[in-house]
Amino acid sequence: MPSPKATYPSVCWLAIPLRILLLSFLLALLAFAVCLFLGIAGLLITAGVRGIHPNMAIAYREIALPAAVVAGALALVTTIVVEFRYQRRKRIEML
Repeated sequence: MPSPKATYPSVCWLAIPLRILLLSFLLALLAFAVCLFLGIAGLLITAGVRGIHPNMAIAYREIALPAAVVAGALALVTTIVVEFRYQRRKRIEML
């Protein structure tokens, strides 16, 4: 009597990169928002202490954008590692 073949649920390989990119984008967006808020607050405090008018463009160009790029790159690497670990663990549990 032939042994029945085990059927495993197929992994949707299109969903994995989509999930990775979406989560990385959302984390980079969150980092941009937080760093922009902290940059504006820091500029306001600094301008108040010095008694000058704050240049808010600095908060975007020199604080929030570089921080969001770094956070996005770190989020991308982290989500790739976490997703591959999750897929590997899920595949091992199915066996």
